[in-house]
Amino acid sequence: MAHNAAEAEIVDTGSLVRRWILYVVGIYILTFGVSLAIRAGIGISPQSSLTRTMTLVYAPLSQGTYNFMLELIMLFLTYLVLPKDFKLKNFASLIPAFVLAACLDLNLKITEFIQLDAYHWKVVLLVVGDAALAFGLFLMIRANLVLMPIDMFVNTIFKRTGWKWGNIKTGFDCTLLVTSTLIGLAFLGEIKFIREGTILNAILVGQYIKLYFFLFRKIQARKAARALEGLESAVK
Repeated sequence: MAHNAAEAEIVDTGSLVRRWILYVVGIYILTFGVSLAIRAGIGISPQSSLTRTMTLVYAPLSQGTYNFMLELIMLFLTYLVLPKDFKLKNFASLIPAFVLAACLDLNLKITEFIQLDAYHWKVVLLVVGDAALAFGLFLMIRANLVLMPIDMFVNTIFKRTGWKWGNIKTGFDCTLLVTSTLIGLAFLGEIKFIREGTILNAILVGQYIKLYFFLFRKIQARKAARALEGLESAVK
């Protein structure tokens, strides 16, 4: 799951059971953050804006269902981009995708009561939601297990083209935004869920993850220093 050397430094190399627990907890916290960002009502992430817009186009299906459908499409596109590298084990990515969909619907239900009128509180809620979203993503990166189909698709494009991973992800997110915009205009007559909060989300999530990486390294460094001090004391 780690995309670069910086991420590889923080991955958990412990037992598989512990890493799966960490991964599932990360999914839950991530979806809770997404739910809070949605309840803020001032704009959400590209992926969420698309799936949320679809719930207005055809309400009988939940956002979690639309999210899972998007992951299925991405898995199919992954196969089309690089069929020779596609393995049966790639279908395992649908398991965490299903868990994410279920957790998203659950958290949207839990946060249903949140209704804010004051704009500054909406901004605060978005900031808190993005912090939770980023922390969940951090835990998933740390668990270093199965890639979600969307990330798998971006990685496959990276392997096929050699372009920078960050640029591909940005292009992918912009494509989702354009798709969400077009669907909103075509079926609803207006653009939904893409506002100033969408830009704030794009900025904050990356900065939060950097902060979590920094704090993790600081904690690990302190633990190492204490262990060294304990060893030196034992030797004396």
